[in-house]
Amino acid sequence: MASFVSKTLCLLFLISILHFGSSARTLSAESDQTQQPLPFQYHNGPLLFGKISINLIWYGKFKPSQRAIVSDFVTSLTSSKPTTNHQPSVATWWKAIDKYQRLANSKKPTSLSVSLGAQIIDESYSLGKSLTSQHIVWLASKGAQKDAVNVVLTAADVAVERFCSSKCGTHGSSRSGNYLRGGKSSKFAYIWVGNSETQCPGQCAWPFHQPIYGPQDKPLVAPNNDVGLDGVVMNLASLLAGTVTNPFGNGYFQGPKEAPLEAASACPGVYAKGAYPGYAGDLLVDPTTGASYNANGDNGRKYLLPALFDPSTSTCSTLV
Repeated sequence: MASFVSKTLCLLFLISILHFGSSARTLSAESDQTQQPLPFQYHNGPLLFGKISINLIWYGKFKPSQRAIVSDFVTSLTSSKPTTNHQPSVATWWKAIDKYQRLANSKKPTSLSVSLGAQIIDESYSLGKSLTSQHIVWLASKGAQKDAVNVVLTAADVAVERFCSSKCGTHGSSRSGNYLRGGKSSKFAYIWVGNSETQCPGQCAWPFHQPIYGPQDKPLVAPNNDVGLDGVVMNLASLLAGTVTNPFGNGYFQGPKEAPLEAASACPGVYAKGAYPGYAGDLLVDPTTGASYNANGDNGRKYLLPALFDPSTSTCSTLV
């Protein structure tokens, strides 16, 4: 079942989490005492492991420079290039996912290696400019479905069901055309993220755009000079972490299965130490461009990536 970011998570966190595309949660006040939060835990289901290809399915018009921002992020996840001079790195951020693998399979630990797979481009808007959730699954099925995560990215002029009203992206799974022993079809994991540049940047690209609610502080400078695509990377990072640790709805998460908080969405609005609702934290700043970031990537890229929940310490872990 797909999980998503809800605008109604909680008034306290509203400003800081609207941009996340991972999961939803509604909190209610207790009249007499505060209810203890549900623990972040493993629900004994499968995690993604082995060699996984990240296939990118571009729906609508994207500039080559925009596609490069995302593809460079994916190649940075397991890059062997980062050196001490390039820390903190995207690869270091992604390495934190290994803890989930070790804890879920302590007797026989598994490993995960992701790489950039195929890129499918649909600039003709073959399904129109108003898509349903079923359309997203259909587009996702165009990518290879074995040992893969298929990522659908929709352009700024494409409306998607519940986009901006309650989510910036989703991840989920669907039946594939591949069959297992016994004739049962297997599942494949998919992600969808929309470019919010013209539709809801205050929700899905904060802190690179002013939030729709709360203090209207000056937005931060986007590290790739593209508010929409830098927002896409933030949401994609969150969803990718959720996908590999909770691909089929029974992996790692906190709260109800229908609206789980996952590896990144359990740390809403946190990007660096010192973060609080409405403030992303004490980020690094590029002295030349003035852009805010917390991770270095391939080809000189800089990105802003969400904090990840550390299941061994039950705390949110940041790069800076």
